[in-house]
Amino acid sequence: MEVKGTAALYPGTFDPVTYGHLDIAERCVRIFDRFIMAVAVNPTKEPLFDVDERLEMLRAVTGDMAGVEVDRFEGLTVEYARKRGAQVIVRGLRALSDFEEEFKMAAANRKLADEINTVLMLPSEKYFYLNSSLVKEIARLGGPVECFVPPVVEERLREKLASRAY
Repeated sequence: MEVKGTAALYPGTFDPVTYGHLDIAERCVRIFDRFIMAVAVNPTKEPLFDVDERLEMLRAVTGDMAGVEVDRFEGLTVEYARKRGAQVIVRGLRALSDFEEEFKMAAANRKLADEINTVLMLPSEKYFYLNSSLVKEIARLGGPVECFVPPVVEERLREKLASRAY
């Protein structure tokens, strides 16, 4: 299935980007003409990596994916979507526990911009449980993360954690 003429926005903190994020991205580039992965600058969150580091990692791991644009944004997602000409906001839905929050966000976005639709994408089964917080916690405790993130992300994660005192 392809949605001709449609641009989709996949917003997130991507702190760090995981194989689950990339799984959704790989499927979206087959569906949408334009696909934008945008790193959100959210002052209420305290990410491990700064925005530039997250952008750099995201560009490194999507470089071979035709049709992926990587960007950053601040403020309302729907305003950024309008600015970039995106008609669709893509959100990953891992488990039932994600549904309520995603449902509320989609409803609010519809109220703010009813011309922009939200599409909830399920990751492949092997990534249902995966999120960035879990990856960071496993890495902090010295566990292996190569099955969760690409090598460049694993390396950056190890370097970042080694430079911080916990």
